[in-house]
Amino acid sequence: MFQGNKRKAYITGANLYNQLGLTTQMAFRMKIASLNKRIYINTGAIKATPVKSYAEVTDENYELLGFLDAMKDIKTIPDSDSKTVVAVLTGIIKKLSEKQTQEMIRYALLYPPRVRALLGAILEQLNRKKGLDKLKESLNPLSQFKMNIKAANLKTSSNWNIR
Repeated sequence: MFQGNKRKAYITGANLYNQLGLTTQMAFRMKIASLNKRIYINTGAIKATPVKSYAEVTDENYELLGFLDAMKDIKTIPDSDSKTVVAVLTGIIKKLSEKQTQEMIRYALLYPPRVRALLGAILEQLNRKKGLDKLKESLNPLSQFKMNIKAANLKTSSNWNIR
């Protein structure tokens, strides 16, 4: 996870989603995200496989990247539904400072469009308008994002073409 004193990777996947309260399941094999380094672990009971991070990992941003990973994987988080994931992520994002919110928007621009749309819808629902135009402009207005999110769970979802 660290190279010297600098963070270079973070745990993602089911283990992270369990820590965030998005699932009760624990994965047999951990996933470790890093931008440039592939980290494999296979010692005894600890097994890990690498996944590519969308941004360079630091001590300051690894948690934000983890939240964005959860948005990316919203349909595949085991033992969870989109209503729960949206509620938990909205609660987490609500607690972020303005600076952290702007950083999250900056990193979201490196993620797939469905992540940018979901983050935009959550921020709009929280009435955090600053930076939303960057997210909106990065999306194709004709794209539809099928995430099984009902309008009752995320009122601004239709503004971001989330179904």
